[in-house]
Amino acid sequence: MNVITLADLTAQGKKPDVLFWVGCAGSFDERAKKITKAFVKILNNSGISYAVLGPEESCTGDPAKRSGNEFLFQMQAMANIEVLNSYKITKIVTTCPHCFNTLKNEYPELGGSYEVEHHTQFLKKLLNEGKIKIQGGVFKGKRITFHDPCYLGRANNVYEAPRDLIKKLDAELIEMKNCKSKGLCCGAGGAQMFKEPEKGNKDINIKRTEQAINVKPDIIAAGCPFCNTMMSDGVKSKEKENILPVKDIAELIAEAKDL
Repeated sequence: MNVITLADLTAQGKKPDVLFWVGCAGSFDERAKKITKAFVKILNNSGISYAVLGPEESCTGDPAKRSGNEFLFQMQAMANIEVLNSYKITKIVTTCPHCFNTLKNEYPELGGSYEVEHHTQFLKKLLNEGKIKIQGGVFKGKRITFHDPCYLGRANNVYEAPRDLIKKLDAELIEMKNCKSKGLCCGAGGAQMFKEPEKGNKDINIKRTEQAINVKPDIIAAGCPFCNTMMSDGVKSKEKENILPVKDIAELIAEAKDL
C-alpha cells in the first residue's frame, strides 16, 4: 500500500486536495494501523488527491496539553504549524478526534488555521458528492451501536455524520442508554489513556461496555483509536471478544465495499 508524502508530491509540483493527518495512534498502535489502512483504501477508491506528512508529522501535543504541560504542547504545536504552513496546507482530515479537536480548535491561536474534518464528516461528504458508493450487503440487518468519542461529539458537536454512515450500510442503528450529548467517556480522554484510573467501584470503560452489551449489538462502532482500544478491552473483560467486534466506521465502510 503506497501513500505519497507531501514532500514527494510537492517535488512533483502538485498539491493535494486534502492532507491526511495520521496521528500517533494511527501510525504506531497495531490496532489503530488497521483503521488507517481502511481509510486509505477508501481514499484510494474515491480517486481523491491526498498526501501524508510521513516522517514530518509529529504529535499534535494533545496528550501534553491534557496532562497540564502547556509548554510542551506549544513546542509540539509550533513545530507542526511551521511544517503545515510551509506547505501552504488549507485542508486536513484525520481519523483521530483528539488530533481533530487540537488542530481545529487549538492551533489557530498559535498561527495554524486550517479547515479540519473528522474522517466520518469527510466520508459523508464524499458519499453525498457521489465519490464513494456504499452497498451495505454484508451488514444488512446487523445491529450496530455507536460510541460517541468525547472530542468528536461533546467537544465539537459532531453526532450525525457517523450515524448517517452506519444507516447507509443498511444496518440497524441502536443507541446506548447514554448517547450523543449525554454520551459516556470510554475512559481514555483527557490523557487518561496513559495512566491507571483512580480508585473507584468500576473502570469507566467497563461501565460503557456494559451499556453497549445491554442493547444486544452485533458490532460496536467507534470513530476514535483510543475509544476502540478502551471498548475492546471492555469487551475482552466480559469474554465476548470472539462474538462482539469493535470496529471503526472506516473499517465498516471498507468491508462493505470489499476493499
